[in-house]
Order: sequence, then C-alpha cells, then structure tokens
Amino acid sequence: MKEFDFYIVPTPIGNLGDMTARAIDVLKKVDLIACEDSRVTQKLLNHFDIRTKCVSYHKFNERERVDFILGEIRSGKRVALVSDAGTPLFCDPGAVLVKELRKNNISVTALAGANALATFLSEVSRGGEDFYFAGFLPKSQTQIEDLFKKYADTDFAFYESPNRILKTLEILKGVRSSAKVAIGRELTKVFEEVVVDDAASVIKYFEANVLKGEIVALVFRDENSADIELDNKIEALIKKGFKAREISIILSEFFGVNKNEVYKRVLQI
Repeated sequence: MKEFDFYIVPTPIGNLGDMTARAIDVLKKVDLIACEDSRVTQKLLNHFDIRTKCVSYHKFNERERVDFILGEIRSGKRVALVSDAGTPLFCDPGAVLVKELRKNNISVTALAGANALATFLSEVSRGGEDFYFAGFLPKSQTQIEDLFKKYADTDFAFYESPNRILKTLEILKGVRSSAKVAIGRELTKVFEEVVVDDAASVIKYFEANVLKGEIVALVFRDENSADIELDNKIEALIKKGFKAREISIILSEFFGVNKNEVYKRVLQI
C-alpha cells in the first residue's frame, strides 16, 4: 500500500464500532496526530490502544500550526488529521492546512469513514440525487430565510444545534408553510432518531419530546418550487420600488414568464 505524508482520518460520529481497521492502522503508524480536542481524541486512542503523540489543531490555531506541521513532515515524519467526530474539513478544521500542504507538494490522502451527512441521507428517501448542503446555517434570520427561498427547488441539507433547531424550523414555516422536513439526531448512538413530517408537525413533536445531540436536517424540495421562485423575484422587485406593470414586463422579458400571469401574482402578494 502506498505511503503518504499526510492522512485525513474520519472518526466515528457516535458508535465506536464504526472506526475502520485502516483508520486504526494509520493512526498507529503515523508519527503525529493533529486533533481538535486532545481530550476527546485521547479517549478514542485509548479505546483502540493507539499511543501516537497528539498536537492540537483547531479553528483558533490552525494558521499558526501550518508551519509546525509542515516542518514535521519535512523532517521525515508522517502526520494524520482527525476531528472530534466525523470527517475533517467537513464543517471541521483542516482546509487551511491541506491547502498549504498541496501548495508545498506534500502528498495527501483521505480515508473513507464516518460522516453525519452521508449517514443521514442514506436513511431518508428523496425524490432526486441532487441536493444542496449548507453546513451550519448563518445566525441572521434574514439570511436563513433567503437560503430556504433560494433552494426551494432542491433538497436542502444542513447541520444545526438542538438549541436552535426549533427556531430554524419556525423560520422555515414562515417562508414555506407546507415544507416537508427530516430531522436526524444522535445518529449511530443508542437514542438515534429520524423524524420526517411537515415543519409544523416536527416542531410540535420536538416541543413535546427531549431534543438533544447533534442534528442533521433536510428540507425537501417543494413541488411548486417554480411558483415560489417567481414569488421571490416579485417580492424582491417590490422591495426595490417597482410597480406591478413594471414587474410583469421585467420578469416576462428576462425569464420568459407570461406577463399577465406575473401581473396577477403581483396583485395577490
């Protein structure tokens, strides 16, 4: 098997049985493991009797760690990168480091392994293969609303905290009242749960039940997404001060929409 200078190693998102044999072997053979939180990683290493030295690498020190890790690799050492759970660079630190390693012609490889998004999507039936993944949503309500509107025509996946998910679903319900969602929490763990229903019903469910653990969510594409997209364009032009007749001409000219249909929808909004 080919040897590399730098390994990106996924770790279990909950169930330690998901740790691959190759991941264990790599973490035992490298000279250094860069990790988000050494306390979390050390528990994993102890479980698999891995005695490799760790060094912290997280979002607050990743830039200053780049030169150190480059130096270690240039001195002949092999390095692995892990996050607290899941796959590094996937809503976890590592992008800055990998960019610099490739710029310096350091050989990099990634192992297959645990990933919360892939695990979740394999449990949820969707109407198509395409989807948009937003990572963690922005904090601004307006930005969240814009995202839900923009991606109404495709399945929209994101990570969320248990403290924010109900508020996020309320925002969704406000802009897409009939939206269907899937919420996955505690994936691969004892209390794993996936709930699929309309946004209002999911809110009621979690208001009455314990909501803990990391969350992956999916907003299903709307069947009437074309109408929603048209309404979004109309609302944007209304905010800019355009009148109904002007909006109908603009959207007809640039998007090929029937002018009379646009005019009627403007009057309804």
